[in-house]
Amino acid sequence: MVVAVIADMIGSRKLRDRAAAQRLLDDTAARVEHDRPLAVQALTPTVGDEQQAIYDGLGDALTSLLMLQLALPDGLEFRFGVGVGPIRAFESSGGPLSDGPGWWAARAAIDTVHERERSAMPNARTWIVAADGQDEVMESTVAAANAYLLLRDELVGEMSERERRLAYGRLTGVSQRELAEREGITQPSVSKALRRSGAVAILQGLPSLAGDAA
Repeated sequence: MVVAVIADMIGSRKLRDRAAAQRLLDDTAARVEHDRPLAVQALTPTVGDEQQAIYDGLGDALTSLLMLQLALPDGLEFRFGVGVGPIRAFESSGGPLSDGPGWWAARAAIDTVHERERSAMPNARTWIVAADGQDEVMESTVAAANAYLLLRDELVGEMSERERRLAYGRLTGVSQRELAEREGITQPSVSKALRRSGAVAILQGLPSLAGDAA
């Protein structure tokens, strides 16, 4: 199974310095991949404010995208369309191109994120679409993952930068004691912040969908 991801920058036309925002994204994506290398093709700019990535499995994609959401600073956010299905590469006069049902599904997924944002879920950031031909097990997995993502995005969208840093640290294996030292707070304060923000629920829910990737 291949998982294709399309990401686009929210509000890119309103940014004062679009180039600086792209550099920040590139640095953050590189940090995520360094801390937990999961991508077959790491998040790469394509055209305009769009980025693309490829993963071997849904668990890897969900974990990596969560890390990116947690690592990005306030004021820089992305939508993620996740497509499950085959992709193919072929040559063109402009270089190698990638196409196929996985990418078409990812495009449909990011369109769904746009629709949900405009409705009653302004914090919606991620959606998954399975390409035609996926088996019932995968379709069931995608449905469960989307239910998780609706809640995950809502919780992450309400977190402060510190709460996101703490969640990122725990996801990458940093102890609460070390996080407390980094933040200049007590370990009980770290524990309280993780529970209050919903980070504990997010991180505990991830392995059930991500398998051994989490």
